[in-house]
Amino acid sequence: MSDDIRLAFAHPSERAEASSRTPCDRISLRDYTVEVEIGAFQLERGTLQRVRFNVVVEVLPLTGPIDDDVDRILSYDKVTEAIGIELEAERLNLLETLAARVAERILLEPQAERVFVRIEKLDRGPFALGVEIVRSRDGVDLAGQEHVAAPHPRVVYLSNEAIASDLLTGWIDQVTALAAPVIFCVGASDVAAPQVGHPLAQRRIDLLAIEQNAWALAARDHRCKVVSTRTELDWAMKNGQICVWAPSKIVLDAVDRPSANRRDAVSLAAWFAEEISAEELLVIGDDVPETDIPARKHDAARATL
Repeated sequence: MSDDIRLAFAHPSERAEASSRTPCDRISLRDYTVEVEIGAFQLERGTLQRVRFNVVVEVLPLTGPIDDDVDRILSYDKVTEAIGIELEAERLNLLETLAARVAERILLEPQAERVFVRIEKLDRGPFALGVEIVRSRDGVDLAGQEHVAAPHPRVVYLSNEAIASDLLTGWIDQVTALAAPVIFCVGASDVAAPQVGHPLAQRRIDLLAIEQNAWALAARDHRCKVVSTRTELDWAMKNGQICVWAPSKIVLDAVDRPSANRRDAVSLAAWFAEEISAEELLVIGDDVPETDIPARKHDAARATL
């Protein structure tokens, strides 16, 4: 077996040593295994699977004595913390995405120069499925980790009475005249969605019922565009596009998933408003739920907001 082939399947620490061009110290995390929901396939949703991490971080040798001071070194806790932060941020489909995010977060530490990350799924069969990446400080735009903040939008929840109202166009005119971007949220229509005995299937059905109503709202006014991803939302808010939120992706990808039941529609809108740091939640035609952001109620019979 050639050295290249052997190294391709070697532990990241051995690969790091073989490819190092400068003297460096290395810290490693071996066989760190957690249970997490991850994966692009439907069978991977709603279930935990074991994922194993092996991480090697290269750091430049310290100048001067360490003095047995943990603050002078890159602690192992920073590595496990980086993994935990990225696992808790949102549900991911790809190991490649998770590996890149973990590596880039570790490289935010001033001591880190290069990092090897290997992640493997252990429960997809009698084998391990994985990905391995290497990232270096000079190859990652660390300034880009501090993303330009998206604008703080105004989230407007519309009851079914409000969606059907002749005042709808006027309300849209009023909220779009204000400084903040606008994202509309709706609940399910008054037509009852199918009820099934499986909770994951029911969640999907409830979310799809909301999205059907979102498209119905968009059909009422051509300025409203249905969006489902954070990337779309960020782009729309920065470019003055009025959004109607289709919740399936963001809700299913959330670590702490809110209820999508029709009776909880306003609470779902409040959860979403908090998730995107909205400057205000305006509820038209329903009661204001408990929320940590400024919120107010508007009667669906009044034209002026």
